[in-house]
Formats: sequence, C-alpha cells, structure tokens
Amino acid sequence: MGHMDEQPPEASPAVRVIAMPADTNPYGDIFGGWLMSLMDSAAGSVAARHSHGRAVTIAVEGMTFLRPVVVGDEVSVFASLKSVGRTSMKIDVEAWRRTRHDDRSYRVTRATFTFVAIGEDRQPRSVPPIAEA
Repeated sequence: MGHMDEQPPEASPAVRVIAMPADTNPYGDIFGGWLMSLMDSAAGSVAARHSHGRAVTIAVEGMTFLRPVVVGDEVSVFASLKSVGRTSMKIDVEAWRRTRHDDRSYRVTRATFTFVAIGEDRQPRSVPPIAEA
C-alpha cells in the first residue's frame, strides 16, 4: 500500500480542488461521496468529450479507498478513456492527494466508471471508436 515510488499520471488532472471543511463526514475526514462525485465529474467530462454529447454513468467498479483525504489537501482527479463499446465507454479514474505543505502526492482511490452515450431522447446512441495513437 505505501509505495513511495508511486507517481501521479503525467497528464493534467481533469479536476483539481482543495478539500474544505464542508466536505467532511461527522468525524472530520473527507466524505467518500464527495470524492466519488468529483471522480464522476471527471469521468463525465471524458465521456462527453469522446462521445460528442450527453453521457450518463451506469456503473462504477472497483472503488477502493486506499487512504483518507483530510481538510486542506489538494485533490487531483485523473480520468482516461480505457475502452469503448457500441454505446458505452469505460473510463479509468484515480484521485491523488497532496498535503498543503508537501510536494509528494499519494493515490487515495481509483475506480472504473462506465458511461452510456444518450441522445436528446435519452436513448443510447453509438460512440466513436478510440482513435489509434
């Protein structure tokens, strides 16, 4: 669990915020639901961009909280498109924390979000394949 050599992704984060007192549970730790919503937002921006339109979350797999986030931490959320189906997209999402007075970042959670692209009629619509690099 304590990999000293772990590094956040090279890409810039989809979301970067400071954890605030309003985001805590009754014990003063950052509320997991707040972190999940940030991750969902980050994944949603990737899904909307790839599918050129509206996309909705249909599944979240493998959400594991590795370490807590505390008030004042800078939280960076990274999201990348992993695979696409006919109407769906799987997006890998990781959240990292950095304390206010430290340069090192630590992974706090990761999960895979599945989104389905939908049209104005709220019915699934096809998504483009992943462009070959």
